[in-house]
This record gives sequence, structure tokens and C-alpha cells, in this order.
Amino acid sequence: MTAGAVGRRQFTAALVSSAAAGLAFPAWALSESDAAAGVRAALERAGTAAVQLLGRKDGFWGHKAVRIGLPPPLDSAAKVMRAMGQGRRVDELELAINRAAETAVAGSLDLVRGAVRSMTVEDAVAIVRGGETAVTQFFERKTREPLTQRFRPIVDDATRKHALAEKYNALAQRAASAGLVKGEQASIEAYVTDRALDGLYRTIGEEERKIRRDPVATGSALLKRVFGR
Repeated sequence: MTAGAVGRRQFTAALVSSAAAGLAFPAWALSESDAAAGVRAALERAGTAAVQLLGRKDGFWGHKAVRIGLPPPLDSAAKVMRAMGQGRRVDELELAINRAAETAVAGSLDLVRGAVRSMTVEDAVAIVRGGETAVTQFFERKTREPLTQRFRPIVDDATRKHALAEKYNALAQRAASAGLVKGEQASIEAYVTDRALDGLYRTIGEEERKIRRDPVATGSALLKRVFGR
């Protein structure tokens, strides 16, 4: 039996078990191609919505759930720095960090959509069997490494544009002089890249939950059939 045949059998079994558990669509209601197309549609909708939400001005800065704060241990040191009259510098640094993340995410849509196109039958099975963030887990597994490589030069460029490293180093030095920071600090570029990806996947997860909980609201007949209960 070929790998494709095995995958199709697994997919059908997943539909049956999901239907029996009342978790998703009944196996008789959808063809395998419709089910796979529905999963792909959910993937693309969730990923695209997240990129469009975050990859714009105030995408990170204006959303408390994903706003990127200062890296530890400067996050706690920032409170003391504000009390020392350095609040403006702290705010400038935090804003620059979030602007860098917004710029990076804005350039990620092609990789997000590429992950959708690369989805296999086995991936679809995992999503059908998975929890309410199975789509998000798929995206992170498929895109974390390539997006890290994509984000890093964008963040590096934004770091230079916003003088982010200089601002970070200046604040770190002030905190060190006050005994608030010890040892070498982590790379600000690596920190921003990692947190930007965390914010992206978190937002994809929120979009996925919306689709699963109310597929009718998407306006897509296919998503309603696939994820309706």
C-alpha cells in the first residue's frame, strides 16, 4: 500500500472517530477532498488574518496580549529606571522593539501561505484529531525555523533604523550602573525575533479558535461544513 493510500485511510479513520466523538464533521457529509480543502481554508484564513493584524503599525504595540516588553532582567529594571526619571527612554526602547516586530511580521505572508500549500494528508489528519489550536501547532512546526531566518535580517534592519541596539545598550548600562543588571545581556535582535514569532503564533491560535467556535461567521460554506457541529 502506498504512503498516499495509508494517509487517505488514516484521514477517513480520523473523520469517523471525530464524528463519533461529536468533535467535528460526520464522515458521510464530506468527501476527502472537501475535508482537506476545508482544513487548508482554515489554515490560510487564520494565518493571513494574524499577519494582517500584527504586520501593521501598532499591530504589536496596540495590542496588550502580544505587545513586547523589555527583555529580562530589564523588564523589572525598567520600573526602577522610570522612578529615576528615565521613563521616556524606556518608552522609546519598547516602542522600537514593537515596531521591529511589526515590520518583520509584515513580510511573512508568503511563508505562511507556503505552509498551507505544503500541507499533506497526514497533516490534515493531525489537525482533525488535534485540539482547538492544532492549526497553530502545524504552523509553528512548519514555519518557526524558516520564519526565524526570514525575520532576523528584517529585525536587524529595523534595529539599525530605530537605533534599537543603542537604546537597549544605553538602558542596560544605566541599569548595570544601578546594580540592576548583571552579566551579559541576550541579543536584542534574537529576543525581538523570538517574541515576534510568539505573538504571531498566539494570534493565529486566536483566529483558529474563532473559526472552530463559529464557522458560520466566516461566511464560508466549506468551513461551516467542515467545522460545524
